[in-house]
Amino acid sequence: MRTPPRAGRTIAWTAAGALAFAVGCASTAGGQPHMQRAIDELRAARAELESAAHDKGGHRVRALRLVDEAIGEVNRGIAAGASR
Repeated sequence: MRTPPRAGRTIAWTAAGALAFAVGCASTAGGQPHMQRAIDELRAARAELESAAHDKGGHRVRALRLVDEAIGEVNRGIAAGASR
């Protein structure tokens, strides 16, 4: 099965953005491997939700928002841990 051109570009941009963000987080996560793994897993979950069919009665969109919030919380936790 061939990936439509637009989907291929979207996947490429998403992967590039995730990689850039991961590199940035890796430098700030320092000695917090569990927190970094949590971010990695949340990003993987977000990618799966993005790839899911859109007709989920609004639950997929809400889940995406919640994952984004969780990523933000983990990032704030990393920052708090780095300042101690």
